[in-house]
Amino acid sequence: MPFAVLATAVLAAFWMPASALDARATAVSPGGHDPLAEVNRSLQSGEADKALAILGSLPSAGPSTGMDQALAHNLACRVRLTLEQWDAAVNECDQAVHLAADNSDFHLWLARAAGQKAGHANFLNAFSLARKARAEFEESVRLNPRNADALADLGEFYRQAPGVIGGGIDKAQAIAAQLDKVSPNRAHHLRAAIAEGQKDFSTAEHEFKQAIASSPHPALEWTSLASFYRRQKRFGEMESAVHSAQSAAARDHHAAVALFDGAGVLAEANRNLVLAAKMLTDYLAGPDKTEDAPAFVAHLRLAHLESQLGDTAGAAREQAAALALAHDYKPSKE
Repeated sequence: MPFAVLATAVLAAFWMPASALDARATAVSPGGHDPLAEVNRSLQSGEADKALAILGSLPSAGPSTGMDQALAHNLACRVRLTLEQWDAAVNECDQAVHLAADNSDFHLWLARAAGQKAGHANFLNAFSLARKARAEFEESVRLNPRNADALADLGEFYRQAPGVIGGGIDKAQAIAAQLDKVSPNRAHHLRAAIAEGQKDFSTAEHEFKQAIASSPHPALEWTSLASFYRRQKRFGEMESAVHSAQSAAARDHHAAVALFDGAGVLAEANRNLVLAAKMLTDYLAGPDKTEDAPAFVAHLRLAHLESQLGDTAGAAREQAAALALAHDYKPSKE
């Protein structure tokens, strides 16, 4: 397998909500008139154009403190990631780390950006970028050994990456042990992925269920179990798990992203597209959208579903809504 293709497979999981990312916790307070707080609100609500416009309107000297400057670059990086602009994302996250080298979260976002860029690079660049991603994940964990997001992503890297770029199942298992003390549901999730990769499907299913039982936001883990059932072609159980995710999300505003994920599972399986469209509609109508499931991507996915369901006018409206939020998001123009 060509390395660039392998890198895509290895690193694609790093931008998935399965890691239960909590971007709000790494941003700024939502109160007041802080322009960076407004950027973050726009990022979370999927208003990429607005977020970039605010960042572009800052004085040429930038925010007043070094940390504010670093945060501005970090936010710009994350907006570029939602737009799939990998080069720009890496550049912005590099600058954030340069300005605040002791910030675990900034290293984590640089790792994610480098990983995504590796998945779209040629062989030589992919190799060096994947190693950069591993180094940044490791630095993020070194700086904060209790950073559950960083641990989960590093564990996924170790699980999927070949040894030549620092991967290894033994390393992934060690990360799972660390996660036991920080985020038990993510430890179960990682062990489930390890077992599935080793074709131990009964253990994988058990671990996915344990992740649900131990999670503070089980809707997110229900979608992971649904994805597992889809890969196993157990479609009845898949749909049941999606329904459970939908019900759990209705009781937990922190888990609204599960609606986006559940719709994606159904769409990939080409099952119950009406429910998939409803879940995306409910996600977009709610107040708890997140950069992990950008609103403009949700609009575009809904446009595809509306087209499949024969509603061409609805599809056109959703595509226009996506473009209104992020006019530079290339898939919206296709």
